[in-house]
Amino acid sequence: MTQIAYTQRACHDQERITDFLRTQRVGVLGLHTDDYPYPVPVNYVWHNDAVYFHGVGSGRKGELLQQAPKVGFTVFVEHGTVTARVACHADTAYLCVMVFGTAQQVTDPAEAADALQALVDKLTPGYYRSTITARMIERYRSGTGGNPVAVFRITPDLVTAKENTATADELFTI
Repeated sequence: MTQIAYTQRACHDQERITDFLRTQRVGVLGLHTDDYPYPVPVNYVWHNDAVYFHGVGSGRKGELLQQAPKVGFTVFVEHGTVTARVACHADTAYLCVMVFGTAQQVTDPAEAADALQALVDKLTPGYYRSTITARMIERYRSGTGGNPVAVFRITPDLVTAKENTATADELFTI
């Protein structure tokens, strides 16, 4: 597996990478198909050193994960356009983390409940009073097709990060 080619932009600060993965809400899951790559945005949680996301238990995402579980997962934020005296030297301020690994459907109801609770706590902190339990996972059926909830875990083989930092006065403003 290749590392970042533009080494000047590589971010090796593990605390910064972990904090970024913990706080961002959406990542892009890159899946394999026979014809084209299939990138799909998903809500996720970085939990127990893995990426967790969920789905309705059917559909293209689940099928593709069963066929080819090696995935890429990208989370990024753009901070703005960095100005320069010459247009071709303008740039973008950003932070981007890529997780390469193997995705599996979580079959243990306790692990699935723990991951979904972490996701709910991240996306809607304090909103729900009851917690998600293993029994809820086993009994829940989606209003879309009546399928059980599917929780997936990406176990990382490699995590890379790139960033281009800029001060506020270096960013373009209107």
